[in-house]
Order: sequence, then C-alpha cells, then structure tokens
Amino acid sequence: MANHELILGQNHNLGVGGENQQIVFDHTHDMGISQNHGLELAENHNDEDEMGIVQSQDHDGNHEHEYEHENGLPNERKPEHENQELPNENNELDISEQDELGIEENQELGDNMELAVVESHDMGVEQPEHVFEVHDGQMVLASSGPVIQARTISATPDYELHVGQEFPDVKSCRRALRDTAIALHFEIQTIKSDKTRFTAKCASEGCPWRIHAAKLPGVPTFTIRTIHDNHTCGGIAHLGHQQASVQWVANSVEQRLRENPNCKPKEILEEIHRTHGITLSYKQAWRGKERIMAAMRGSFEEGYRLLPQYCEQVKRTNPGSIASVYANPADNCFQRLFISFQASIFGFLNACRPLLGLDRTFLKSKYLGTLLLATGFDGDGGLFPLAFGVVDEENDDNWMWFLSELHTLLEVNTENMPRLTILSDRQKGIVDGVEANFPTAFHGFCMRHLSESFRKEFNNTMLVNLLWEAAHALTVIEFEAKVLEIEEISQDAAYWIRRIPPRLWATAYFEGTRFGHLTANIVEQLNNWILEASGLPIIQMMECIRRQLMTWFNERRETSMQWTSILVPTAEMRVADALERARTYQVLRANEAEFEVISHEGTNIVDIRNRCCLCRGWQLYGLPCAHAVAALLSCRQNVHRFTESCFTVATYRKTYSQTIHPIPDKSLWKELSEGDPNAEEIVINPPKSLRPPGRPRKKRVRAEDRGRVKRVVHCSRCNQTGHFRTTCAAPI
Repeated sequence: MANHELILGQNHNLGVGGENQQIVFDHTHDMGISQNHGLELAENHNDEDEMGIVQSQDHDGNHEHEYEHENGLPNERKPEHENQELPNENNELDISEQDELGIEENQELGDNMELAVVESHDMGVEQPEHVFEVHDGQMVLASSGPVIQARTISATPDYELHVGQEFPDVKSCRRALRDTAIALHFEIQTIKSDKTRFTAKCASEGCPWRIHAAKLPGVPTFTIRTIHDNHTCGGIAHLGHQQASVQWVANSVEQRLRENPNCKPKEILEEIHRTHGITLSYKQAWRGKERIMAAMRGSFEEGYRLLPQYCEQVKRTNPGSIASVYANPADNCFQRLFISFQASIFGFLNACRPLLGLDRTFLKSKYLGTLLLATGFDGDGGLFPLAFGVVDEENDDNWMWFLSELHTLLEVNTENMPRLTILSDRQKGIVDGVEANFPTAFHGFCMRHLSESFRKEFNNTMLVNLLWEAAHALTVIEFEAKVLEIEEISQDAAYWIRRIPPRLWATAYFEGTRFGHLTANIVEQLNNWILEASGLPIIQMMECIRRQLMTWFNERRETSMQWTSILVPTAEMRVADALERARTYQVLRANEAEFEVISHEGTNIVDIRNRCCLCRGWQLYGLPCAHAVAALLSCRQNVHRFTESCFTVATYRKTYSQTIHPIPDKSLWKELSEGDPNAEEIVINPPKSLRPPGRPRKKRVRAEDRGRVKRVVHCSRCNQTGHFRTTCAAPI
C-alpha cells in the first residue's frame, strides 16, 4: 500500500460518545478513539462495538468503499453518486454532511500509511485521558502540556498471539511474549512462571489484557491456553521499555556484531531506536554488546584458564616454537606468558639483520597487563616480530625475565650467538636485562623515545628537528655542528643533550650497526591492528597476533617470488641513487683496494677490501655509498657483490621460508590433548589487578615525522620560537 493520508476537516467537530466506542479504519492499521485510548493505532484490532470503513479492491484495481455500522447490520452500498469507481491514482471520496471526512490518495496503494490528524481540528471525546497525534509516521502522546512520547509506527504482522499457539519451551514462550510487548509498545507483568505454567498481564493498572500458557504433557512444548488481547491502557507513555533487558539488546544486535564486531554502543542505540522506537541507556547497549562478544570470543576469565592448553597447541601445531605460561604459586594467578614461533626464530637467526627493537604496549582489556615485544628487521626494512611476552605489570623483574627467555631461545637455536644491536627506551629494567643476558650487545636509545622526552622538556619544533639532524649526522664534525646550532637557540637544550652520552644515540658515535634504523618504532608500525588486539581476552589477542604474522609470512613470501632483481626493492633504490651520483665523481686509484674519490662535496678515501669509506655511509648502512660505487665502477667490479647478504632477494626469501601454522578451535583442544602424556591440568586464574572504571584512552603513539618540514611558529611578543603571543610567559 502506498501512502494514505486521513484528514479530519478543519471547520467541523467530530464527537464520539460512549464507553468503548471506536472509529476504526480497517486497513492493516486501525485508528480508534475511546475513553481510555484517546486515539489508538492497533494491529488488525476489530471489536463488536466499532464503526469502520473497510476499503476493498476489485480485480480491475478499482476501489469500493463499504460502510459497516456499529449495530451489526449488513453492509450497504452507498448511492451511486457517493460511491464512484475510482482510478488508480488521485482517488478522492467526499462525504458532505455537517462533518466533512476527506480521504485523499495521492499515489498507488503501498505498504506504508501515513495518518495525519490536523492539530487545529477539534475532536470531542467524552472524558478523554490522553490524546494522540500522528505526524509524519510518528504517534505522539500529547495533551495541553508538552509532548511525552514519540514512536515510529510500523506494521507488526509477526507478533500476533492466539489461543493454541505453541512454543518449543517456556523460554521461547517468554521470549515471544517479550518481543510482542516491545513491538506493540506495552509492558507486561509476570504473575506466574514455572516449568509448567506461565501467566502474565498488562502492567498498566486496570487494563484487561492477560495471557496464560501451559506445558503440554510429555513434551517441553508450551501452548497458549487463554488470551484476552484487548487493551484499554493506550500503551506505555514513555520511550523506554521494561522488557528491553540487556539480553534482549544482545539478541537484537547479535547478527550485526557477528558481521561487524567493531560496531559501537552508540550505533547500537541508534539502530534500536530506529527499529523498535525505544530509547535505552549507553550502559545497556555496552553490556549487551559485551555479552554477545563474550559468547563469540570467550570471556576474559576463560582466556586465562585455557592458557596452558593454548601453549600446548602452539607447540603441537608449530614444532620448535616456544610457548610457556607462569602463575603465582600461592594463588595460581597469572604472571607471565612467553611465545615465539619457530618460523620467526629461523628467519631471524638465518636471514635478518642482527638488530632487535624492544617495546611494550599496555593491555586495554578487563584486566591490567603489558604486552612486551622483541622485533627484528628484514632486508627490505619491514618489521619482523620475533617474540611476545605478556606480564601482569611492567617492572624490572619482568623485563629481566623476558630478556632471559629471549636469550635462551637464541642460544638454543644457534651455535654462534650473533652480536646484536638493541634499541629501546633504555629504562632501568631493560638496561639491566640487556647487560645480564646480552653483555656483548650494543644497546642504544630508540630516538622516538628520546625525541619525545626532548619535546616535552622544551616544546620547540626547530630544536627537535635539529636533534634529529644531529642523530643522523654520519661524522663527528657534522654532529658537533648541529649541537652548536641547538646551543645558539637554547643553551639549556644543548646542556640537556650533552648530558646523554652520544655513543648511546648519535650515529657518529654509536659503535653498533643499526643499518640506518634510529628507532624501534614497533608499537607505532603495528598500531593498526595491535590496538584492537590489546583489548581482547588474552588468547584472542595472541591469536590475532598469530594470524597477522601468518598472513605477513605468506604475503611477503609470495611477493618476493615475483622479484627479478638481485637486491630487495629498497636496497635497489639506494644503489641506483648512488650509481646516479657516482657518475659525476672523479676516481684516483692508489692500489688494488684503495681509492681516492673527488666530488663537489670534497675528497673521500674508499677501501673496497674492508668495505669502508671515509664518509662512513658504507659501514653504517651496509650498502656501498656513492663514493664506494664510483670506486667499484672504476675497477669494473659488480656493485651488488659488495652489499650485505641480508639485502639480497635470496636471503629475503629465506627469511619467510618457514610457515606459521593455524591453531584449531578451542573446542577441539581437549580432544587433541587426550593422548598427550605431557598434558597437565593447570588452572590459571586472572591477575588480581582489574582495570579501573572509565573508558581507556586510545591515543595512537606517533613517532617524530622527520620527512616533512614543519612550520616553526614565532612569538610576536618575545620574538622566540615554539609558542604564540597568547601563550607567552616571558617577562617583558
């Protein structure tokens, strides 16, 4: 049916008297006026005491109007001049007496009806308690006071209850009754509910609506025995609903959450209001979502309880992997978890650069905790996660434990422990752990942490940019020149920088090989998916990490199979750039290995036997610099043979040659572990530290953007940089 508009004429009054008299338009929806209803919309609501206009349609599409009288007499057709055959569109039926009733149809009949009661018309009803107005598809409960309620009118053919209707069990019966009450906007009060009987009535005082259902003998089926389906209450006069429980919210949005688990509580509230016309609290929507998510992914408590079984599955499906969980012996509360997949161990020891970054991120789940990460770098500069640890809190002891586990896995899987270069924020726990477990490693500052501390101290973009330039300087002379520039702007900033030994962060002084990596940058680069994972139960979080690694290994393995060059793409670009610049250099040869290279920048000495250049670019990056390329070309050497092996495509393919295998669903773990003699029944309890109330902050961690020249602001009051006049605090 298309849109119908019912208009009660402007200059006439329509009076209705009597106890339960109604005016009903029998067309999917009924509109009735009674003493208690005011104006009521009902679904197929027909009583003996009603006066209705029944609209029918013949086979030719023409509409006929029959009049039904309240005295029960047979229908009589109106005279020909009052009942004319109407076309499909723009049909009008006019009745002119003292009152004028106009029914106008502006388009073909459809499924939706719009009933409009003109506010300026007077409708006389004996002792009315409520008056409902309908505007633009919404029913509004109004009186001389303000509007109390607004609901969307919708057809509800699926919510009819009748005697003899059966339900599989009592829960299904209650659920159907609850859904009916919500759909038809009335509340119910349970009188009796047990395993064999269910009785309820309308919650409004004096309303006769009542239902009774009982269990059939020998089966769990429930059937409706009696029902009085007439309402005199007019429905609820508020936008909430007593039956709209958390479980109802969960059932209503379950399908949507399965399709989109990231759906927010606010979106759930909007959908429920749009679909059911009910306004709920944010907490109800949040709790409903959490209930469904717990059913889908398991509870946080279950995650900790199943950790021993999960570790066994990791080792069973990925042989050679390390997975261990530790609990407090006193109460079995979770303390530590360490996982490293065999594919990652093999790739790091056999193909990655000897460079490790250490970082951590806080869990955003129900229980407090910290995720510790140790990550390498592949030949193309991509992150290569090696090991993960979850601890109940970040402290010195837990960092010492994590680095001890890391040392053990490297020592067990290789005969010659590589001399590592480690980057971190150099907090005390990490420094002590590195010194105890990797005494020969070069341990430097991650410049992201250092620059953020510097920015917080001085809040000057120009100074921060100069700090990064000093860190990138390849020679001591260049480094000192940048520090002098900082000192000219701020002596305090220069003093702050000089307090930190440059051998821990400056490229010109650092003794290890960082291959151009000044930052670990782990959390930021993994932030796209690690942020959401950190809010899941612990097993779901580890599974999210494992799936991401599994996908990375496969995608990078397949991508590298399409490369036809000798070096990985980033290395090829650096060598190509060096080749382009080397063509303008003048090369003088001293002997079979030593060269003097003259350029507009100055003179540099290159030793191709020891793979070093006076500019230090070759040593620090592992790729021949432009001076070295010029020397190699002069003696007709293949430039690609003088690069570090980790930059070759063959080594890159070896990095991702192993596979991280899937882990079966948790429902199969017990069955798969039945034949394992090493399987132990250990129950891990959640940590005692619950997350405090309130929404956790999800601010993304960002490293200093060094590839873009940032605008430097000046103060017009003190002529200094880093702030505006409005925030200037300098005494003048």
